[in-house]
Amino acid sequence: MKKFLLLLIMVSITLFLSVLSFAENVENIEEVEVIVEQNTEQDEVNVPIVPSGEEKIEQIEIVMPSQARGIHLTTRAAASSYHKERIDDLLDNTELNTIVIDVKEIDGEISIKNVAKNLAYSPKLPSIEKFLKEVKNRGFYTIARIVVFRDNVMPRKRPELAVKNPDGTLWQDFKGNTWLNPYKQGTIDYILELSEKSAAMGFDEIQFDYIRFPSDGRTKECRYGVNHSSVTASAAIVNFLKQAKERLSVSGIKTSIDVFGLTTTDTSGMGIGQRLVEMAKYVDYVSPMIYPSHYNNGEYGIENPNKEPYRTVYIALQGAKKRIPAEKLRPWLQDFSLKGVKYGPKEINAQIQACYDCDVKTWLLWNAACRYTKDGLKTKEEQDTYKKTSEEKINELLKHKTVDESILKRAPIKPKTPPTDKNTAEVKHPQLKNNNKTAIKK
Repeated sequence: MKKFLLLLIMVSITLFLSVLSFAENVENIEEVEVIVEQNTEQDEVNVPIVPSGEEKIEQIEIVMPSQARGIHLTTRAAASSYHKERIDDLLDNTELNTIVIDVKEIDGEISIKNVAKNLAYSPKLPSIEKFLKEVKNRGFYTIARIVVFRDNVMPRKRPELAVKNPDGTLWQDFKGNTWLNPYKQGTIDYILELSEKSAAMGFDEIQFDYIRFPSDGRTKECRYGVNHSSVTASAAIVNFLKQAKERLSVSGIKTSIDVFGLTTTDTSGMGIGQRLVEMAKYVDYVSPMIYPSHYNNGEYGIENPNKEPYRTVYIALQGAKKRIPAEKLRPWLQDFSLKGVKYGPKEINAQIQACYDCDVKTWLLWNAACRYTKDGLKTKEEQDTYKKTSEEKINELLKHKTVDESILKRAPIKPKTPPTDKNTAEVKHPQLKNNNKTAIKK
């Protein structure tokens, strides 16, 4: 009996010890689980959240078209390593924020494939896609310049779209250039197809240049296949711009036009179909070419406009503001020397200051050689420091003549003698005569 009791006590003690051991092990397990949870949570807190891409992405400020300050580059200049260092210096260190790049050259050649069956595509022209992508990645506003109706390629490939002579042959200006017929729907379709392809490449805006009828040549010989007059010419230009707006605005692309400087104060259409008010209705920006060198002596009552850049630009813009909103004005300014007058930083700055004094805050500089005057521009740090000139100083610069009084004073118009037949000479304003390609664009 004693042995049985002793055995029972030993079994009970063993069971008790086993229970204690199990409980201790369970407690240890729970502690381990808690520690694991705590460590997991700690790891989640300490793991840094790394954004996609190892480098910090720099915030790029978007350039508004209403604040565009730009320069023009030819197709070759935009793609040239020769110009790259100089262009990069301007873009990096000055107030410039906009690039205007040729897409359709003055002779009609284009650098974009698969447009109009490649009839005008030239493999000699370099591609601008790499440069375009680069400047867009750097935040610059980009404008595709398309020379519209002056075209020495397509009329020869598709004569049915050309301006003709009375005998049906291709009409040519004094330099031997052919022109597309603005009345032809085929002409409009070709230019707008090119415009749409340019927009698809990434351009922010399409700028139409030579958006006019011929002026330099025996224009009385021009045949368009319709009744041609100043009224129908203006209507044809407006029709083109209206179709351009309808087709391009769908993708959010801005449109602009280059016009002769005198259109800011002239209402006649100047014989080329450019009536400022009518054209401005269908575009976002108007760029009058108010190069002082292009005004004849005596224009606006200025003895030599080329020597008075501030006065010339100011009067031209004030004239434009009387007819269209200042918000639509983006003038081309002169950054080249012509007619014996040297243009440097002082002259460049005078034109820009005239813009701001007219409440026009967007402008473009032209130089056919794509060489621009850096010292005529503000640095990026100074770009917002323009201040309006005092009324007293403006009055002094205008020679104490009012804008209205100045606009009424026009330069004398002299007949231009053609190179071969003086009997076909037509009376034209100097702005319609100057076609020095090395210095100007129109």
